Amino acid sequence: MNWSTSEFIWIDWLVLAVGVLAIVWAVYRAIKKDKEKMKGADSQDYLFGKGEPWYIIGAAIFAANIGSEHLVGLAGTGAKDGVGMAHWEMQGWMILILGWLFVPFYQLLNNKMGKIITMPDFLKFRYTQRTGSWLSIITLIAYVLTKVSVTAFTGGIFFEYLLGLPFWWGAIGLIAVTAVFTVFGGMKGVMTLSAIQTPILIIGSFLVLFLGLNMLGDGSISAGWAEMMKVCNAAHDGFGTTHMFHTNPADPMYPQFPGYVVFLGASIIGFWYWCTDQHIVQRVLGQTKGEDNSVVMKRARRGTIAAGYFKLLPVFMFLIPGMVAYALSMKTGSGIEMDITNTHDTDGAFAMMVKHILPAGVKGIVTIGFICALVASLAAFFNSCATLFTEDFYKPMKKGKSEAHYVFVGRTATVVVVLLGLAWMPVMMSMGNLYSYLQDIQSLIAPAMVAVFTLGIFSKKITPKAGEWGLIGGFAIGMIRLLTNVLTESGKATMEGAFWENTTWFWQTNWLVFECWLLVFIIALMVVVSCFTPAPSKEQVEAITFTGDYRKQIRESWGVWDIVATLGVVCLCACFYAYFW
Repeated sequence: MNWSTSEFIWIDWLVLAVGVLAIVWAVYRAIKKDKEKMKGADSQDYLFGKGEPWYIIGAAIFAANIGSEHLVGLAGTGAKDGVGMAHWEMQGWMILILGWLFVPFYQLLNNKMGKIITMPDFLKFRYTQRTGSWLSIITLIAYVLTKVSVTAFTGGIFFEYLLGLPFWWGAIGLIAVTAVFTVFGGMKGVMTLSAIQTPILIIGSFLVLFLGLNMLGDGSISAGWAEMMKVCNAAHDGFGTTHMFHTNPADPMYPQFPGYVVFLGASIIGFWYWCTDQHIVQRVLGQTKGEDNSVVMKRARRGTIAAGYFKLLPVFMFLIPGMVAYALSMKTGSGIEMDITNTHDTDGAFAMMVKHILPAGVKGIVTIGFICALVASLAAFFNSCATLFTEDFYKPMKKGKSEAHYVFVGRTATVVVVLLGLAWMPVMMSMGNLYSYLQDIQSLIAPAMVAVFTLGIFSKKITPKAGEWGLIGGFAIGMIRLLTNVLTESGKATMEGAFWENTTWFWQTNWLVFECWLLVFIIALMVVVSCFTPAPSKEQVEAITFTGDYRKQIRESWGVWDIVATLGVVCLCACFYAYFW
């Protein structure tokens, strides 16, 4: 048997079949045990956990971040643009802000409100009921634009390049399989799949990296690294794709990533995602009832520090393998063929590496990990869609219905979101590389989130109506910009007419520059609105006010090793920037 074949042979299919059966059994056992274990537990124990150790918190934050967009999109942007998009992944330092700055605030709010809050809870309490409801609306729209469509697309791409399936068969087949899994597996099934996928993806991805470098260097990993850097340095008309900042206007990447503004733009998105998104914040809010605040904060902070170290991995797991795939496409006999101008090809970089680099049998194992990642990611979104629509919209309007009725309505809402996501896919596919598209969309959502959460926590003078105006107004501007992106192919095409010619500053401004100015505008808008609307109530202000006793508890929650470990994350991030400057 040829163990180095690039085809998916019988041993791979056997491994895949046995693996799927084993996963079905593992999920079934986990669900059964969980039903027995959860008898008598309250919803907060179920949703947030009960005081997990710091290293579990760190691993949970890391697992929550790794999604299908990394396996396809991050590798694809590595093949196309090298480390240009690494700013969005080299953000271990940003997770530290969550642990050192935001955890004390969230813990304070938990104490004041007598429960573990969610992010919509915070907006409803600090601002208005409508502000929290609008966060749910924005989240559902974001799922259509960035979750359902992106995950289905990545499944179609991976199965097309690895198994030879037609793109739409893979995409729609993935949704069908996930729908069945969601009905029978529930959230516990999602967590079980996540636990299975993480070690497989980490080990498999590093195998792809090292074996790819070994092939590129004709048996030497170090020689392969040197060759990768050489080939990528010659890309893009000789300007290269091995540096983080593109300051020369003649550089083909300058229009997309102009100079140092890329760091600021990436930081705005990172600040929103790592410090205010419920998907991440939920991982650090768990506590055991009656615990001292300093103990809770210490555990949460150390969890974020651990996550900061874990966050260094995805660049090496996915982005650099994409660069290796591009270099191998230039090497005769590698079997990898890639047109860098074709985003469909570059998005298939990781699948091509799995197919041509990994030995027989191992391909099947890595494919299992990828399928778990896709299904778990999509199933989690299905559950979230049903919960958001049912709890925030339908139940308040239709009270007193049976639970079966609410479940049916939630599933119907999920089907609608899925259909909208599939309808959006052709538009998404026309808007460039997957990972670039994803960050572009997030750049239109993040400024409003950053402004509303940051001012709501750090300013006592921002009024409830200011938060409402900031969130709704900022989101509306972002969606108008998205519409112009679709009409102009992200600013590449021109639109005729006096109106469009006089508004080129809006629809042709670089996406990162637009993101920065949008944040400034929303902050200014909130300050102005605060001057003409009623001030926040005494309860709202007291909820974000630190007492002397609470400051003492914060100080007691950290020691010298917390500082040393924190500096370690910052130094490693700085070293990466220095190497790829």
